[in-house]
Amino acid sequence: MSESTQVRPTTGTAQAKRLAAQAADELKARTGADSYDAMVILGSGWAGAADTLGVADIELDMTELPGFVAPTALGHQTKVRSTWVDSKRVVVFCGRTHLYEEHDPMRIAHAVRTGIAAGASTVVLTGAAGSLRADFAVGQPIVLRDHINLTATSPLAGPDFVDLTAAYSPRLRRIVADVDPSLAEGVYASLLGPQFQTPAELGMLRNAGADLVGRSFALETIAAVEMGAEVLGVAVVSNDAVGAVFEPFDTLRALDVIQQRAQRLGSLLNATLALA
Repeated sequence: MSESTQVRPTTGTAQAKRLAAQAADELKARTGADSYDAMVILGSGWAGAADTLGVADIELDMTELPGFVAPTALGHQTKVRSTWVDSKRVVVFCGRTHLYEEHDPMRIAHAVRTGIAAGASTVVLTGAAGSLRADFAVGQPIVLRDHINLTATSPLAGPDFVDLTAAYSPRLRRIVADVDPSLAEGVYASLLGPQFQTPAELGMLRNAGADLVGRSFALETIAAVEMGAEVLGVAVVSNDAVGAVFEPFDTLRALDVIQQRAQRLGSLLNATLALA
């Protein structure tokens, strides 16, 4: 066999999926689940939503599963819950890792890939975001209709040409709008971080069509869509990103905004997943 026709070891996306499959097998073995219907990743300050999201039967630490590391960002937990929402089994990750924690894109997408490998066809991503719009109030949940990936990275490697035209499922967006017709939609700009943006950068993002800014969502969404899952994204406005230029950002205050609303947000997700 010539060098040009030799079969080389697969790496990148395929390797990441194999590790996710191992983690999914361990997750199912530890929780006694044959499969999962949906998965949820709870972002900064959202951990309290797990209590009203569904009825949990088993809880473990995500670091006990292959390929997982503990989140280090404030407002994230390492818990994984196996939860029931009506007759649907849902795996809930109570925290996530970020690129700025010195992880590569494959690590960022590992939880999403694990949940889908365990059977989940619905992926719910949550998080916090700074608002670039005057009509988005602090504490307001916003449903993502699209994102702008400005991390200069991807959780895919190789010729995975994934169509992201409807990355955030129109069907799931209609369901959550039926649950709460007052919800607004917006476009989320995903940046590398950990630093916040300069006034000039915020102006550029507004001109580019972004309504929200943060450091998550995009890579997880890309990986989920590539694996054939539907994605719903919900971000709570934790701060006025433009106003933060004039008033120093307070991390604890921003987290408190979400933590005070976490149980109500969990009920929103419960009602949405019951209909999904």
